Amino acid sequence: MSRIAVTFTLNGARRRVRVAPMKRLLDVLREDCALTGTKEGCGEGECGACTVLIDGRAANSCLIPAVHADGATLVTVEGLARRGGALSALQQAFVTMGGAQCGICTPGILVSAQELLLRSRGRVPGDAEVREALAGNLCRCTGYQKIVDAVRAAAREAMPARARAARRAPKARATAKARRTAKRARRAR
Repeated sequence: MSRIAVTFTLNGARRRVRVAPMKRLLDVLREDCALTGTKEGCGEGECGACTVLIDGRAANSCLIPAVHADGATLVTVEGLARRGGALSALQQAFVTMGGAQCGICTPGILVSAQELLLRSRGRVPGDAEVREALAGNLCRCTGYQKIVDAVRAAAREAMPARARAARRAPKARATAKARRTAKRARRAR
């Protein structure tokens, strides 16, 4: 069987592989690129365990022939970590908040959440928006709330300091007003 040369950027590094025409991207990542973080759950695009970013969009790698990734920029769960292997803010939030459940669904959920954070552009998505972004990721281990909380915490962490301060300012003003009101009430007695 003839093999086709496919070139893509994978987690920031240029890669060239020769693949059978219908070999799935999932199999190329795991077998040819030795990146086993991306999992096969169902093999039918239903569970999201195989989710990767292709040119910034979440996609089920079990459904995509590798030849379709030629020229694309790919990010797997391994590519979310910072240089030197430190966890990204999103990965750390999953650990801290208990969002990391089993090792099968978590990688795909992390990648889908990363796409949402990229689209959010510095704002914190609401619960419903997070749940919608993760609708293609199934997990039998969780009720999803800890995952939603982790995604929102990572979004808050990623906000520029100025934006975080602006979000706190109304609460600070309200607190100051409440204190003034309490002081006035004490003086009136």
